[in-house]
Amino acid sequence: MGKRWLFMGISLLACIASVVLLFYPGPRLGTDFVGGTEVEVAFEQPVTSSQIADAITGHDFSRPDVIKVQDANNPSRYLIRVHEVSTISEANQREIEKRLCLGETKPAGCDHHAVDVKFSPGGDKIVLRFADEPDLAWVRDKLAGLSGVKLRAGADNPSIVDVRDHRVDVQLTSRGDQLMNALRQGLPEGAVPDKPLRTEWIGPKAGAQLRDAALKSIVISLVFIMAYVAFRFDLRFAPGGVIALIHDAIVTVGVLIVLRREINLTTVAALLTIIGFSVNDTVVTYDRVRENFVRMRGKSFAALVNLSISETLSRTILTSTTAILVLVCFFIWGTGSLQDFALTLIIGMVAGVYSSIYIALPLTEVLDRRFFRKTKQKAVARA
Repeated sequence: MGKRWLFMGISLLACIASVVLLFYPGPRLGTDFVGGTEVEVAFEQPVTSSQIADAITGHDFSRPDVIKVQDANNPSRYLIRVHEVSTISEANQREIEKRLCLGETKPAGCDHHAVDVKFSPGGDKIVLRFADEPDLAWVRDKLAGLSGVKLRAGADNPSIVDVRDHRVDVQLTSRGDQLMNALRQGLPEGAVPDKPLRTEWIGPKAGAQLRDAALKSIVISLVFIMAYVAFRFDLRFAPGGVIALIHDAIVTVGVLIVLRREINLTTVAALLTIIGFSVNDTVVTYDRVRENFVRMRGKSFAALVNLSISETLSRTILTSTTAILVLVCFFIWGTGSLQDFALTLIIGMVAGVYSSIYIALPLTEVLDRRFFRKTKQKAVARA
């Protein structure tokens, strides 16, 4: 407790620095939040990040983010992310419906007509349903030459997937396919595999919704934790506990920005886990303070806080160290999202141990001395 102002000042500076980093240079938001197409490729020959970026740039793509994935079995494994997504514009959708003579009755001058046209959200497939047996060559001719729509190469495209219902699937060239084609053109022959390890995409609107939902989930969890601590212990304990949790989340994000790590839904899941883990440590120490209130009525609140922290310090360090050792193993031998999740938890747990000792209870003591004790004294004086 004697060094509380020093450590609270350090924490305040760390939080201010983290908030500044949120605006400049800003976090590296993942595809989950900003939208885009993400392709993971295990190249069959050694290539560099700059070679990959140069091969993609200029093929209707913005400058991509190329991230090397640590893999002992394949040193040339990369995660490639671009902002473009496979979408069919509203104008193209209306034009396709017009060319396929969409309607319940056959329009004049149409050999065939579709009664239902559905576009996949990813813009890589069109599902058609016809009133009678469809003519695949007619469908192919109607879609050929349409700007922004390119059929995927293959003898079975389009294809009839349901003879009885006259349903036809039309596979389109997605952004992932276009990206792989750009790599084949720009990199040495034989370096690019036939298929990527995985392809993911998300639209910008969906990304914005996920980002807002992630922020709401963190805020709601903090509100309920504050209500729980106030109900379980005392109202004066709640602000210190919640401020410590906010400190853990902000500092963790700040460190991830400094390390240029990606902020995505995995990071949000890790932050919520950190909040739960940190409040557990804080509640254990609060419980010891309440026990010491009963056993040592003559001591000041500051002395009780100091004693309670000392009594629970070994437990806090041992349990946190055990969890961190497991996470270090995940970080060393894990890959991709698992590695990011482990790193975020390691940073957050270290911040959580620090805040439980130097932020939550010292701040509670300050608030009790400055506000709650004066309020209680005024109430006694009025009585």
